[in-house]
Amino acid sequence: MSAEHEPSSPGAADAAASAASNPGPTPSDAQSRTSTPSPGSASTPGAAAPGAGTGTAPGTAPGAGTAAERADAEAVGTGGGGAELLRMEGVRKTFPGVIALDGVDFDLRRGEVHVLLGENGAGKSTLIKMVSGAHRPDGGRILVDGEPVRINSAQDAERLGIATIYQEFNLVPDLTVAENIFLGRQPRRFGMIDRKAMDARAAELLARVGVDVSPRTRVRDLGIARLQMVEIAKALSLEARVLIMDEPTAVLTTEEVDKLFRIVRTLRADGVGVVFITHHLEEIAALGDRVTVLRDGRSVTQVPASTDQDELVRLMVGRSIEQQYPRERGDAGEPLLQVRGLTRNGSFRDIGFEVRAGEVVGLAGLVGAGRTEVVRALFGADPYDSGSVEVLGRPLPGHDVVAAMRAGIGLVPEDRKGQGLVLDGSVQENLGLVTLRAATRAGLVDRAAQRRSAAGVAERLAVRMAGLDQRVRTLSGGNQQKVVIGKWLLADSKVLILDEPTRGIDVGAKVEIYQLINELTASGHAVLMISSDLPEVLGMSDRVLVMAQGRIAGELTAREATQDAVMALAVKDVKDADEGVGGKEKEGSRGH
Repeated sequence: MSAEHEPSSPGAADAAASAASNPGPTPSDAQSRTSTPSPGSASTPGAAAPGAGTGTAPGTAPGAGTAAERADAEAVGTGGGGAELLRMEGVRKTFPGVIALDGVDFDLRRGEVHVLLGENGAGKSTLIKMVSGAHRPDGGRILVDGEPVRINSAQDAERLGIATIYQEFNLVPDLTVAENIFLGRQPRRFGMIDRKAMDARAAELLARVGVDVSPRTRVRDLGIARLQMVEIAKALSLEARVLIMDEPTAVLTTEEVDKLFRIVRTLRADGVGVVFITHHLEEIAALGDRVTVLRDGRSVTQVPASTDQDELVRLMVGRSIEQQYPRERGDAGEPLLQVRGLTRNGSFRDIGFEVRAGEVVGLAGLVGAGRTEVVRALFGADPYDSGSVEVLGRPLPGHDVVAAMRAGIGLVPEDRKGQGLVLDGSVQENLGLVTLRAATRAGLVDRAAQRRSAAGVAERLAVRMAGLDQRVRTLSGGNQQKVVIGKWLLADSKVLILDEPTRGIDVGAKVEIYQLINELTASGHAVLMISSDLPEVLGMSDRVLVMAQGRIAGELTAREATQDAVMALAVKDVKDADEGVGGKEKEGSRGH
């Protein structure tokens, strides 16, 4: 499977949707580690480099990490699992101008959960894509059951008993849930697809993962959390011996995470080896057995899953992070955004609030409360039936994205790949999307000015990249998010709406985004933030609005806002709420 595509011209919304409709595996960890291929790397993709990886302890790269880190790795040993299922030795992968992996070692045993931890861009996604057949190593070797193998395709991985749940969904929108689960493996009877058997088996798998969805529902009608559960059901249908899970909990509610953990523990007890990638550090001790830490494309060390979270952060980012939510609160200024009586029948009703210059307003609530629907209506992406929106005291027409942008509203959507980026466009092209019209004179785009502006904001945001011409799809999730935010910085948006701004982003990149929020509010801008990570809402908001049943159930100051206070409002039975009000939100509800 190739991850390469021809560049496309950015600018139209349908281009972005098209580019994201089949995300597939991509070199998402190829960042700014500039390099040329080493002389010792194999010339044929997938070939083993002579002697690569030999004589090196699992989980450590030659010379990588401090003496203490290497001691940690030796103390871990082989973990609590059984026989070895998978081993990677001295694995190396380069993309044009960058090193994604540089001599990484990793192993997985029967009946264990081995956590792969690292910053965005550390090499995690590239590593698992080699095991799943999406990429071929330039050097090193992969062994399954102790035997060297070449995994050139997803079919090769499947035959070896390897299944992967990617962070990017690999589902066909116009097919049913059952058709997606068994795509290419449909049960047949008399040479025809046995739809009855397929639907019945899909229903069993969906019940196993605890999601109430009909096997005949089209995938395009599902929210993100349910799409993730379908992906998990699809992987379970393969009955794999090695299951790789890339950020499987990022879009799930707390209840759904608990269900997933029960499934993983059952699989572990059955002898399945699980590779688990997560940025939620509390999940590591709850589920994992061992942790391999990657940093800058190298395996730094291996430690027990019980390792203290502060130590895991230090190993992952190479430094200590003193303050997880570094909010710098100042005095609020004039109202920049005012919403009155906003209503869309069946989704939300009588929404009213204001956001002032210099403040961050958090929008909290459970799945289905209508948060995403409200901010999409504010931005003009979706219509509303009644009510009004004003920016700087001026009325904003409804269902008009261009008018909202001109008024100074920016939206960073929760689905950055599907709605926020043109994946086959370059970093420069994506950063210039919002300002393209302003940079055009007599039908000609001032590309030199666009490039200068893009270079400035990329440097300001510390986007890790090979250059401005690098395709956005090859950036890590954290750097992609910086690009989505950066285009609105170039547009100097007065009100920036952030919908799940740190989902799937490592702790170091989160703090960078929080610091950026501080810079925006200090310069007189305003931020409206939706997050399903409740500690994030509490730590970064000056005020918290809590939605329930499509209505605003209450408002809390930063001093009043606690997890208990927010949850009490989130589950509140809002008086006079119409039956059926409450949107089909597309986000999970982590921390709620």
